Amino acid sequence: MVRDFFWDDEFRSKWDDMLLYSSTLERCKDTGTMVVQWVRKFPFFCSDREYIIGRRIWDAGRVFYCITKGVQYPSVPRQNKPRRVDLYYSSWCIRAVESKRGDGEMTSCEVLLFHHEDMGIPWEIAKLGVRQGMWGAVKKIEPGLRAYQRAKAAGAGLSPSASMAQINTKVSAEEFMNERDSIAEVTGEKPTGKNIPKILVVGGAIALACTLDKGLLTKAVIFGVARRFARMGKRM
Repeated sequence: MVRDFFWDDEFRSKWDDMLLYSSTLERCKDTGTMVVQWVRKFPFFCSDREYIIGRRIWDAGRVFYCITKGVQYPSVPRQNKPRRVDLYYSSWCIRAVESKRGDGEMTSCEVLLFHHEDMGIPWEIAKLGVRQGMWGAVKKIEPGLRAYQRAKAAGAGLSPSASMAQINTKVSAEEFMNERDSIAEVTGEKPTGKNIPKILVVGGAIALACTLDKGLLTKAVIFGVARRFARMGKRM
């Protein structure tokens, strides 16, 4: 349900008031890979921003890795307004966790989000905007999800974008946990606590770029990024 909710652009406009426009430019019904166009509303001192985003989901049983990345798409020409954001990475790790009831049932959900983009705004202003706006955006997710659940319970069908969320690349959870030093293999660096965030960004960028452009994806990259997701999640 949470996986479909995050992918559902048609429903997103009902809870995410920053999303002004969305359109699916390409979709692959074999892999679930999509290319979408978003226009997002920014504060009054900035023009709106346009995104061309490639995205795909990997399924490791009770864990979904949802990877998105800004991509080039020449058939949609660049405009002065809204301003296009080229550097964009945003990934979710969605996994089932035990309910707070303590009954051993995996009926709750944990979401880890890693996000980076160059919005073309001076750094100090961007920090202020994130500090003021991020928590407000996060607080909209839970009531948005409850509204999504109610809509599905009432018989609402899957939207075209949510139906694509159900086409995933299957991977083994055991392989995720057993793969070692794979990020170091890709970057040529030894992972440490200080450089994990940088490695995550590099690893995720390589993984998605290969998948979208060539249809290729090394297990080392995916497994390494997933392992870092898990380790960082334990420290949060």
